[in-house]
Amino acid sequence: MNPYQFIRKKRDGGSHSKQQIIDWVQAFTSGELPDYQMSAFLMAGVLKGFTPEETQGFMEAMLFSGERMDLSDIQGPKIDKHSTGGVGDKTSLLLAPILASQGVIVPMISGRGLGHTGGTLDKLASIQGFRTDLSLEQASHQCLQIGVAMMGQTEDIAPADKKLYALRDATATVESIPLIASSIMSKKCAEGIEGLVLDVKVGTGAFMETEQEARELASTMIQLGESFGVKTQVVFTDMNQPLGRLVGNGLEVEESILGLLGNGPEDLMEVTHRLAASMFQLAGKVESIDEGVTLSKETITNGEAWAKFLTLVETQQGDADQLKDWVQEWQKDSTVHLYTPSQSSSVLAPQAGVLTHCDCKELGFIATELGAGRATMEDTIDPAAGIECLKKLGESVEEGEPIALLHGHKDAPMEVLSQRYSAAWTLQKEPSEATEQRFSPPPVIHGFMTKEVAK
Repeated sequence: MNPYQFIRKKRDGGSHSKQQIIDWVQAFTSGELPDYQMSAFLMAGVLKGFTPEETQGFMEAMLFSGERMDLSDIQGPKIDKHSTGGVGDKTSLLLAPILASQGVIVPMISGRGLGHTGGTLDKLASIQGFRTDLSLEQASHQCLQIGVAMMGQTEDIAPADKKLYALRDATATVESIPLIASSIMSKKCAEGIEGLVLDVKVGTGAFMETEQEARELASTMIQLGESFGVKTQVVFTDMNQPLGRLVGNGLEVEESILGLLGNGPEDLMEVTHRLAASMFQLAGKVESIDEGVTLSKETITNGEAWAKFLTLVETQQGDADQLKDWVQEWQKDSTVHLYTPSQSSSVLAPQAGVLTHCDCKELGFIATELGAGRATMEDTIDPAAGIECLKKLGESVEEGEPIALLHGHKDAPMEVLSQRYSAAWTLQKEPSEATEQRFSPPPVIHGFMTKEVAK
């Protein structure tokens, strides 16, 4: 293989075979191919596009660069979910115990937050003692024991993806749907699962802000999953405002617990039950989505999901008593939190009206600066930091009424962040005439896609 000719062909709009891409990625992973030549190739591909065959090559090269979880000895359907990321997106903490409580095996490999989006591992880390650094063998054994494991990506899983992503992040080549899709699916297919539900976010707080981008990404991931024998479904969900009312790691654990106890916010639970329904359908537990939603709700009302969550926490050495004690305190005082913030500040409405637009991505960045996220992977996270969204889209406010409560680390610039939070929302006057149409927030579920159907 001549690297110069290989790069030049892509630069000029040509394409390569799946095997050629696999060989190219293997050469890069082994150190035979230098960073600067892979960087040039990636940029050429971002600008000219990658074919489905090339995308398949990227996924397989990354997948087979490491080990796969072996769940073949475990009885039961193996199903997982993946979200493309957003603000307040905490559904994994609910879905894992909901599914596992009904005999579905859930080997969930998650990531940390970076930029404006939160990460499942950071949320779990706000539970005292909770270990996410499981090996593949430990995760497999735990799935055999209790049906679920929640862990981070190990050095053994798709190491080529880790090396490629670091290079993409430094060379402005992240924004490529084929590269994003192959990266996600290489890790998911390494879990040894039979089915996968993808939660593709759409809106101002999503990586894919438009329906068209979201559908292109979804279609690519479905093709990759199905080609590897993983039944794949996509649910498109709204990210034009935070999901739920709480943003931040300890806060989102609280809201997840409330959801498992039957007190979760309506939008969070609608998304959770819809995703669970697709997972149950792929697992063969139900025939229809409606049946799946009903089954998901039953795990909440009968307490099975909450019990499974506590078992998961205890098995991964987390402090379940911390959570149970907080629940008891919350039942007496709904303003109490798992962690006490260093400082808090109310954001007041500058005028009366109806909230009609939210720059959700900006809210994610505000949460990060409060201490709930990280700008670099070395940054530390404050589990108490985050946002309480007291008002959301379509809700009325009076002038001077609190629309949010910000919780920050000791050095957070609260006044500046409060001003930015206020500016991230658009307030319009209430309709004065009966003929004027009142603003309605976008639906929580935008549609779905399978190999056969797109709606």
